[in-house]
Amino acid sequence: MQIDLAALPSDTDTLHQLVRDLAAQIAGDRSELAQAQAEIERLRLIIRRFQRAQFGRRSERIDGDQLALGLEDLDADIARLQARHPAASAHVSSPHASHRQGLPEHLPREDVAIDIDERVCPCCGGALHVIGETVSEMLDFVPAQLRVLRIRRPKYGCRACGTIHQAAAPERPIAKGMASPSLLAHVLVSKYCDHTPLYRQSQIFARHGVEIERSTLANWVGGACWWLEPLQARLAAHVFGSAKIFADDTPIPVLDPGRGRTKTGRLWVYTRDDRPWSGPDPPAAVYFYSPDRKAERPASHLEGFRGVLQVDGYAGFERLTAGGTIVLAACWAHTRRKFFDVHEATGSPIAAEALRRIAELYAIEKSIRGRTAEERRSVRSTKSRLLVETMRPWLEMQLGRIPGRGGLAGAIQYALTRWPALCRFLDDGRIELDNNSVERAIRPVALGRKNHLFAGSDGGADRWATVCSLNASAKLNDVEPFIYLKDILQRMTEDHPMSRLDDLLPWNWPKVRVKH
Repeated sequence: MQIDLAALPSDTDTLHQLVRDLAAQIAGDRSELAQAQAEIERLRLIIRRFQRAQFGRRSERIDGDQLALGLEDLDADIARLQARHPAASAHVSSPHASHRQGLPEHLPREDVAIDIDERVCPCCGGALHVIGETVSEMLDFVPAQLRVLRIRRPKYGCRACGTIHQAAAPERPIAKGMASPSLLAHVLVSKYCDHTPLYRQSQIFARHGVEIERSTLANWVGGACWWLEPLQARLAAHVFGSAKIFADDTPIPVLDPGRGRTKTGRLWVYTRDDRPWSGPDPPAAVYFYSPDRKAERPASHLEGFRGVLQVDGYAGFERLTAGGTIVLAACWAHTRRKFFDVHEATGSPIAAEALRRIAELYAIEKSIRGRTAEERRSVRSTKSRLLVETMRPWLEMQLGRIPGRGGLAGAIQYALTRWPALCRFLDDGRIELDNNSVERAIRPVALGRKNHLFAGSDGGADRWATVCSLNASAKLNDVEPFIYLKDILQRMTEDHPMSRLDDLLPWNWPKVRVKH
C-alpha cells in the first residue's frame, strides 16, 4: 500500500481505517513471508532426502541422471520463491552460498558504464568530482554462431609467357568437405563429451538456418577420427609405458543389423595417474573397443605391458599374471561395496565392523595423498600394515561363525580370495587403495551410453573409443577438449610431421600452441 504522507486525511475515522488497513497488509505480508520460508525449507528437505536415496539400498536407489533432473527442478522451485520473496532467503541458509567463487580471470571482460545524468550536486549545485567507483560482475553468454570462411586465392598471369600462378588450395580435414577443423571439433565434443547424438545436432544446426543431414555429420566424424587414430596409438604407448596402471571395462550396446537388434560389446579403459604419489609423468587414459569380454582382449591390449595392474574382480585379468610380467593389485572400494550392501540390507554388525576397519585404511590414505611413493610406503608400513594383518584372521574367524551361503559370507570370501592383491599397496607407494581413477574414466561412457542408446556399428564403437581417449586425457591434464581438438585437427591437416606427433599429446600441446 502506497501512502502519500503529504496528503493524509484530516478525518480521524478515515485515519483509523487507514492504519487498520496498513496493519492488515503488514500481517498478510508477514504470513506470506513465513509461508515462503516454510516452503523453501520443505523443498530443501526433499533435496536432502533425494541425495540420501542416491546412496541407499540398491533396490531403493534412484538413477543418478533422474536424480539430477529432479534436483534441477527443485532448485528452480526454490529460486522462484526467493525471487518472489527476497526476504525469505535471508532467514534460510543456502547450501550453495558459501561455495560461490569469483568469475574466472581468463574470461574476456566487457565494461558497461552506468553514470549519473549530470555532474552537478542536486543538493547544493556544486560541481561533482570522481572519488571512486563500484564494480560488480555478471556472467554473460554469447550464443554460438555458424559462419562461412571464404577462401580467396588470387590468380596472376604472366604477360611474357602466358602462364598463370596461384597459391595452392589449403588441405581440408574432410576431402571436398565444407567442415572446418573448428566445426569438426564441435561435432566431436558435442557427441562424445557432451553426449548429444548426431541427429539432435542436425536439428540444432537447422535452428541456425543450416540444413546438415545426420549422414553428413557421420561422414565428418569418420573422417576426423581418421586423423586422430595415430594420437590414440601414442596415448596407448604412454599409458602402457608406465610401471603401474589401472584397468576396467564397461558394456556398450552395438547395433547388429544381421540379427535386427543390438549386441553387447565392451569398452576397455586403461589409465595411468601418478599424481597421488607425486610422480613425474602426466596422467592419461586410453580406450579400446572389443565385440566381447573374452580374456584375450585385455591380454592383447597389455601384450607389451610390464608392471602392476590395478583392477576390479574380473577373472579375465587373473590370466595375465601367468607370464610373471604383470602383478595384480586389487581394489578395496569393491571389497568395501560388498560389505556395505550387506550392512544396508541386514544391519549386520560384522559388516559394520568390516566397514569401520576399511575406513581406517582410507583415513590413512587421505593423510598421505600427494606425498612421494617412498613416504607413502613408510607410513603404510607403520600404520596400515597392522590394520591389514589383524583384519585377515578376524575375517577368517567370522567366516567360520556364519552360514556359508549368505551375502556376508560372500563378501568375506570375496576379500579373502583376493587378499594378496589387496595387500600389495603396503609394499609399493605407487599403488592406490582402490581402482577409482579408472572408474572415473568409465563414468562419462555410461552417460553417453544412455544418450546415444547404442553405437551403430563396430566401427562406430571404435570411433567412440578414439575420441574418448583424447577427451579424457585432455581433461586429466586440465586442457579444454574443444580448443584442443580444434587445434590438433588444424595442425594435422596442415601436415604436422608424424615424427613429432608426441608434441600434440595433451600435456605437450599447450607448449606447442604458445609457439604457434
